[in-house]
Amino acid sequence: MYKIAVAGTGYVGLVAGVCFAEVGHQVTCVDIDENKVELMESGVSPIYEADLEGLMKKNYAEGRLHYTTDYKSAYRDADAVFIGVGTPEQPDGSANLSYIATVARQIAETIEKDCLVVVKSTVPVGTNDKVEQFIKDFLVNDVKVEVASNPEFLAQGTAVHDTLKAARIIIGTESKWAKDILMKIYEPFSLPIVSVSRRSAEMIKYASNDFLALKISYMNDIANLCELVGANIQDVAKGMSFDERIGSKFLNAGIGYGGLCFPKDTKALEYLARQNGYELRTIKAAIDVNKDQKTMLYKKASRRLITFNGLKVAVLGLTFKPGTDDLREAPSLENVPLLLQCGAEIYAYDPVGEDNFKKVYSEGKHGQGSIRYVHSAEEALKNANVCFIFTEWGEIKAVKPEDYKKLMRTPLVYDGRNIHSGEKMRQSGVEYYSIGRPNMEASQAIVEAAATKN
Repeated sequence: MYKIAVAGTGYVGLVAGVCFAEVGHQVTCVDIDENKVELMESGVSPIYEADLEGLMKKNYAEGRLHYTTDYKSAYRDADAVFIGVGTPEQPDGSANLSYIATVARQIAETIEKDCLVVVKSTVPVGTNDKVEQFIKDFLVNDVKVEVASNPEFLAQGTAVHDTLKAARIIIGTESKWAKDILMKIYEPFSLPIVSVSRRSAEMIKYASNDFLALKISYMNDIANLCELVGANIQDVAKGMSFDERIGSKFLNAGIGYGGLCFPKDTKALEYLARQNGYELRTIKAAIDVNKDQKTMLYKKASRRLITFNGLKVAVLGLTFKPGTDDLREAPSLENVPLLLQCGAEIYAYDPVGEDNFKKVYSEGKHGQGSIRYVHSAEEALKNANVCFIFTEWGEIKAVKPEDYKKLMRTPLVYDGRNIHSGEKMRQSGVEYYSIGRPNMEASQAIVEAAATKN
């Protein structure tokens, strides 16, 4: 087993460190925040992630998992240092590599034995070459050091499962020495390993994420056309899913993708292409479609209503998807400010995202509107004039069609995740709008137009 240090304790670093400990390695997770380290030592995860806290407590108690702010002690005699710090998006779409550079210099000035540095963070193609040279430029001791690429493919909410039961592990190396170390580190996982060059590994990460983002935007684009011609996107997706060339995943239409990876990675790859004199037209289209899709419900409601001013608006779901407290690129962050500007009185509910959303919009007055946080979907719906569904949490899906009719002053529902049956909602007396599915009035108009033409 290996002695491993992990730089960064966000979704990438903490999950990787815990899973390395779970398969038997000695792991030290490094973070600059002392309060965060104390929190993790007490067995509390700083991120909301299924199964993570249980493994943290288990491996910490068994002595395989440690946390520290002292990077020197962690890196000094590590066999491998995994870098899992953030690479946030910059205004021009490029990736901010300053955190990577900071850790690289710390490693260079600290290591006292041969060491493999492994970049798990998502970085532009060619970055690992620069990181290796950067480390060698600042290397203090006469030791062997190489950099490898090992991109992650975890999804928030299922990150632990996605690491321990990954479909494949990608390793990018430039020497047999580096490849052998990574192969041995991952041997206990008993998973397929794809060994490629560093630059190919970097590109695999972007190409994979951007393909999934493209798939989502394609389905959302088709969904918008479905509404205009009277087709049902869910029927279309079902028919497509039987084709094994297409597959059944990422075919659900909605109000756009969000979170840690897809928005940032699509923009980063599009930026990389422009820097090299090439236009990635497909990725640019995915970005444009996603941007417009996020406010699709607001636009629909604006056409239906004279004003939002003074209306009680129920907002169900704040996070970008269920199973996480992450708000990054969440549709709620696009729609809530629009509603507040129009004077809406928002009553928001999310099972785990409330605290993070309060950091952006505290409870109370905001311009012409206001926001209040409640503890159940039913409380948000009581006497509401209109409802927006932004996240398909189980607690929100559990609300029955008749509950909207009973609780709301005006049962007007805009469902961005297509969680309800349009027919059942209408049978319950709810005026219901979703994504890519024609409402009753539109369907009837199309039928009558066809009959007239014939």
